[in-house]
Amino acid sequence: MKIFFKNLLTTLLLITVAAVSPSIAKTQTKQPVLSLKEFIQQATKNDTTFETILIDQLTLKHRRITLLPDSDVIMDVKYQHNFYLNQNSDEAEATLSLSKLFPYNGTQLSLSYNKAASVLPTDSSSLQFLITQPIAQNAFGNGIQLQDQIIGIENDISRYQIVEAYEDYLASLTTAYYNWYTAYENLKVGQSSYKSNQKLMAQIRDRKRQKIALAIDVNKMQLLLIGKRENVIVLKEVYDNFSNLIFNAIRHKGVTPFIPTTPGRPTEYVQFETGYSKFTQNSRTYKVLNMLEQQGTIQVKKAADDLLPSTNLLLGYQLEGNDWGIQNQERSYFAGISVRWPIGRSIDKAKQSIAKIEHKKTMLSNQNKYEELRTNLKNLFLQIQREQKLITLAKKKIKYSESILKDEARNYSFGKVTLNDYIAAVNLVDESRFSFTDHSVQLNKLLVEWLRLTDQLVNEGVLESNNK
Repeated sequence: MKIFFKNLLTTLLLITVAAVSPSIAKTQTKQPVLSLKEFIQQATKNDTTFETILIDQLTLKHRRITLLPDSDVIMDVKYQHNFYLNQNSDEAEATLSLSKLFPYNGTQLSLSYNKAASVLPTDSSSLQFLITQPIAQNAFGNGIQLQDQIIGIENDISRYQIVEAYEDYLASLTTAYYNWYTAYENLKVGQSSYKSNQKLMAQIRDRKRQKIALAIDVNKMQLLLIGKRENVIVLKEVYDNFSNLIFNAIRHKGVTPFIPTTPGRPTEYVQFETGYSKFTQNSRTYKVLNMLEQQGTIQVKKAADDLLPSTNLLLGYQLEGNDWGIQNQERSYFAGISVRWPIGRSIDKAKQSIAKIEHKKTMLSNQNKYEELRTNLKNLFLQIQREQKLITLAKKKIKYSESILKDEARNYSFGKVTLNDYIAAVNLVDESRFSFTDHSVQLNKLLVEWLRLTDQLVNEGVLESNNK
C-alpha cells in the first residue's frame, strides 16, 4: 500500500507543472497556504474514500483459489463397527483415501485403503493407487486452463477498474481544489472592487461638500457600493462552502484556515490526432475493451469444451487380501476408460449458444464505444480550444478595461463624463477579471478531464506497483 501511495503521489506532477497565468498576482498574507499537491497528499492520507478504493484490490489475489478446482491434498476417512445379531459377532470396517488434483493438466492421483467387514470368516482388504486422466471434456486440463484465462482477464479488468476509480477520485479532488481556488480569486476581486469604490465614495462626498458633485452622484455611488457589498457577501458564502469541502477532505481541525495557491496547468498542450492515436494504442480503456472481446472468445471455447463427454483414462495398481494387514496378497495392474455422456446436452448447448450471442454483443457494443469515445474526446478538444481562445480575449479585456477605467476616473474628476460612465467602467473591469478567472480554471478542469478520459492522470506504474 505504501509503494502504491508513493507512486500515486508521483503522478500529481502531471497537474502541478506550470502556473495558470502570470497575470494573477499572489496575495501577500500571513495565512497558511495549501497547494494542490499538498491538498491531494493530505486528502489521500486522511480521507477514507481513498483507502476504500485501495481495499478493493486486496480480494483479487484470492479469486483464482476460490474459482478454480481445489488442488490441495484431500483426505477422506470412514470408520464404522458392524454388529451382526444373528452371528453374535462384530467387525470393524474402515476406508482411508488421499487424493490430489493437478488442475492445469487435469490429472488426479488417489491412494485408498479399504477394509470391509463381512459375515464370512475373513474380511477383505485392499490398497489401490489410481491415476485418472481426462481426454475429452477438460482434456489434459484444457477446460481448467480456459477457465484460468477467463479469471485472469477478469482480474486484469478489475485492476484497471480500480485504477480508473483512483483516477476518478484524483480528478474529483483536483476539481474541488479548482472550485475552491476560483471562489477565492473571485472573492479577492469582489473585495478589491468594494474597497476601491469606498475610496471613490469618500472623494465624491468631499466633492459634494465643495459643491462640485451633485447629490444624485452620491446616491448612485451609494447604490454601487451596496451592490458591491452584496456581491462580496455572496462570494464569501461560496468561498466558505468550498473551504468546508476542502477542509473536510483533509480532515483539517485547526483554527486558522488555509487559503489556496495558484494551481498548476495540468498539461500545456493538447493535439487531438496525436493524442487520440496514442489513446487507442496505449490506454487502459482500449485494453479493457480488447480484453472483453478476448474473454468472450474464451467463453465460447469453454462452452464447446463442456459439450464433450466426460471421458477418463484410468491406470492403477492394486493389492487385495484379508484383514487389516492385507494378508494373502494378490497384486494387479489395471488400465481402462470411463465415459459419462448425458444424452441430449440441451442445457450445455444452450449455454454455448448464449456464449456466442454474448460475444457478438460485446463486439458490437465495443464498436459503438470506439465511436463514442472519439466523439467525446473530439468535443472535449474543441472545448479546450474554446477556453484557450477565451482566456486570450479575457486578458485583453482586462488590459483595455483597466485602461478605460483609469481614463474615465480622470475624465470624471474633470467633469468630462458622468458618474454613470465611470460606474460602467468599474463594472467592466470586475466582469473582465471574473471572466479571466473562470475561463482559466475551466481550462484546467477540461485538461484534467482530457487526462482522465485518455487514462493519463494516473500512469501504469501505479498498477505495476500494486501487483508487487
